Amino acid sequence: MEVRQLKTLVAVAEHGTFSAAARSLHTVQSNVSTHIARLERELNVTLVDRSLGKLTAEGEVVVARARRIAAEMEALASDVASMTSEVAGHVHLGMIGTTGRWLTPHFLDGMAEAHPAISIVLTEATTASLLPQLMTGQVDLSVVNLPLHDADIGVVALFDEDLIVIAPTHHRLAHLGPSVSFTELAKHRLVLGPQGSVLRHELDAAAAAAGVQLQTMAAIDGVRLVSTLAFQGYGPAIVPATAIPRWAGPVSWVKVDIDEKPTRKVGLAVRRRGMLSAPAAAARDMIVHLVATNSAEEVGVHPIGM
Repeated sequence: MEVRQLKTLVAVAEHGTFSAAARSLHTVQSNVSTHIARLERELNVTLVDRSLGKLTAEGEVVVARARRIAAEMEALASDVASMTSEVAGHVHLGMIGTTGRWLTPHFLDGMAEAHPAISIVLTEATTASLLPQLMTGQVDLSVVNLPLHDADIGVVALFDEDLIVIAPTHHRLAHLGPSVSFTELAKHRLVLGPQGSVLRHELDAAAAAAGVQLQTMAAIDGVRLVSTLAFQGYGPAIVPATAIPRWAGPVSWVKVDIDEKPTRKVGLAVRRRGMLSAPAAAARDMIVHLVATNSAEEVGVHPIGM
């Protein structure tokens, strides 16, 4: 088994066809076919269904492992280089959108000043989307909602964040005062995250503690989209405090606090298996430092143990 065979299979998975994979690898299609065939013979399985043009179940397993191998090899090169010179290399960071809005500018500026030789790629996505990317090595570390219940993922808790209601001005919730209870919220249909998402689970638990169950008018996996719908008047939503950008003035919506003061917990997730590369470790340390020094500027954000 050769590394180039694994890289070829990953290219097929990412680009969809042998010809597209060949172009991405700057080679010819016959070389791609040869590498895949040799890998299939060694593993004694079919990795790519040629008739459908997609990976088999076995192929998906091999690609997931191959991505992690590639990430470890890149980390190895970066670690060795960093021992003899400044920290250099690539880091791929995942981040949930509402945190990314305020943390990203600080992070990019801080890394550019402290580690100018590190190249950064930042992916914004939901926690549910980022965790599989973390496990396959597509991102090195990720800022996500907590808690997580996966033995293969380690977390560093960063901060708690207040959850608030965004209510369109035409909705009754906008006129009940500066705060409302879960008992009142349960009387209205809300825009919420889907069942099973981390944030929705925490909200449902808080409502259950108050003896009520929240009603959903739409289940959407993406806090920024949920808040945008509330801003535009679609319906009231429960979102983290930082879902309200600083430039968004309350013209057609009202911010309403919740009596029970529910919060969401945000943390930094890494794979337990394998070591962080030197660039990824530098990114981790920078994020922890920035949350400790800059989160006080963000309304509703409360650092944990810092």
